[in-house]
Amino acid sequence: MATPGFRPTHVVPRDGVPAWESPDPDRPTVPLDPLLPVRLVERLGDWGRVLCANGWSAWVDARRLITLPDDPPTTGARLTGTADPRPLLARAEQALAGYRAAVRDLMSGGLDGESFRARTQGERIGVVVDGESVWLYDAETGQWAHCDGARLAALAVDEPPRADRPPAGATVPDHPPTRVVTPEGER
Repeated sequence: MATPGFRPTHVVPRDGVPAWESPDPDRPTVPLDPLLPVRLVERLGDWGRVLCANGWSAWVDARRLITLPDDPPTTGARLTGTADPRPLLARAEQALAGYRAAVRDLMSGGLDGESFRARTQGERIGVVVDGESVWLYDAETGQWAHCDGARLAALAVDEPPRADRPPAGATVPDHPPTRVVTPEGER
C-alpha cells in the first residue's frame, strides 16, 4: 500500500543501489530495485535517506539517484510513442494479472519455485499512483513515464541511447530517403 501523499523525487538507477539501515556501511539491508521511484527525505553528506511508496525507508548513496523534475513535462509532444496513457495502463494491468496468477499457482502448490521463476522471468512492471498523476514503467520501451491523466511524458530510461533507433513516436519510412538531383549533381 502506498504511503498517502507519496510523490517521488528520484528514481533508482537501472542497476539498482545498495541500501543500509543507517548511514553506516556496516549495517547493510536489502538493495533497492532498478528504476524504483523513491522520495529523498534526508541528506547527510553523500548519504541520503529515501522513502519508498510502501513506507519503507533506507539509506543509500544519494549521488547515484536519478533526479526527477518537480513538474514532469506534459506538453503535447509525443515523447513515449503515444500520448494516450490507456494502452500502457492496459499492459500494466495484464502484467500484474499474469504475476498474480503465477503467485496464486505457487501458493496453491500448482507451481514449484523454479517453475514460478521461469513463468515470471522477464516480467517488469512499475506503477505509482499519486492523486491525479501516475508514474508508469513501460517495459516495451524501457522507460518510466509520467501521466497527468491525459498525456504521457518520458522521464527516465533504463538503457543508454542508441543511434540506430528512431525517436519514440517517429514513423520509419518503408522507402529510401528522398534525394534531390539538380544539373550540378545530387544534394
